[in-house]
Amino acid sequence: MSESRNVAKALDALRHGWAIRVTGADGALDLLPAETAFAQPGIYAARLLISAARAATLKLANQRDAAVPEAPVMIHGAEPFSLGSARNLADPAKDLGSPLRGPFKADPIEAHDAAVAAMELARLAGILPAFLISTGVEIAAEVSTADLAAFKDPLNLTIQVRARLPVHACEHAEIVAFRARDDLREHVALVIGTQTSEREPVVRLHSECLTGDILGSLKCDCGPQLDAALARMAEEANAGGWGVLLYLRQEGRGIGLINKLRAYELQDQGFDTVDANERLGLPSEARDFPVAARMLDLLGVRSIRLLTNNPQKVATLQALGVEVTERLAHQLPANPHNQRYLDTKRDRTGHLLR
Repeated sequence: MSESRNVAKALDALRHGWAIRVTGADGALDLLPAETAFAQPGIYAARLLISAARAATLKLANQRDAAVPEAPVMIHGAEPFSLGSARNLADPAKDLGSPLRGPFKADPIEAHDAAVAAMELARLAGILPAFLISTGVEIAAEVSTADLAAFKDPLNLTIQVRARLPVHACEHAEIVAFRARDDLREHVALVIGTQTSEREPVVRLHSECLTGDILGSLKCDCGPQLDAALARMAEEANAGGWGVLLYLRQEGRGIGLINKLRAYELQDQGFDTVDANERLGLPSEARDFPVAARMLDLLGVRSIRLLTNNPQKVATLQALGVEVTERLAHQLPANPHNQRYLDTKRDRTGHLLR
């Protein structure tokens, strides 16, 4: 468990703005997070680690194909990067105000495995993927690529507690909470009706959406989808079946609340949800589906009827060993605020919304 704990310490350090050392099979990098680091006299770095998508968006001299938006790119300029200049490059909200950057050149990344891990650690910490390299600041935590793999192992997840929970959709329901020792996220399953091996449950994977689930945001369809899923499962329970809602703590498809709101800001500038994530240097899909498969396994669920409009979700779960016997459509009416969002899901991420 020490490997997993190293990642927890590194994530805590990144959120506090402290420097970390990331080690891979091909070397190590000392990294100071550009977004959260606190200003100190004399903090400069000759090189900056950013994502390929940011490099392409900024039209740098080292612009390269950003087919993998979160891939790392190392850049240097004529002068060292200060904390302020690094933040200016990292934050896409500043692009329109500072359209001319550089010139910059690319440096080869000798510790490539460590650089890739750094991009993933930034996503898990919910910060912008940009780091000053070798600033001389004291290292607060050390982590390796092997540590990261151990942290993400879904087998770390265990059931913590089960309790009866009558809900508006169905009074006969049970909530089951899951947690991994070194991961602060607490996923839950809501079992609607009586679990039985004689009938396959209707299952919905729902990633946390504070704005949609709680605040009633009209920019997405998350809140209505959640309500409709519970209603559908209640109907199933009333007919002698049952359902399972997996509520996954993966805000913003895995990029975190703050970065999701940054994507909203970019959408207001005219970018769709995929392009907004890429301008942030983050993947448009970063949800941890092995966690969902692990939750179903712990519940003793091997075969499901999946409530989704996303065929890729079906394929992913099947590849993880979950038998999906039927895909149940889950389409809801659009509104003027989320029409483009739904069109993007249909046209760019393969959702069946026709």
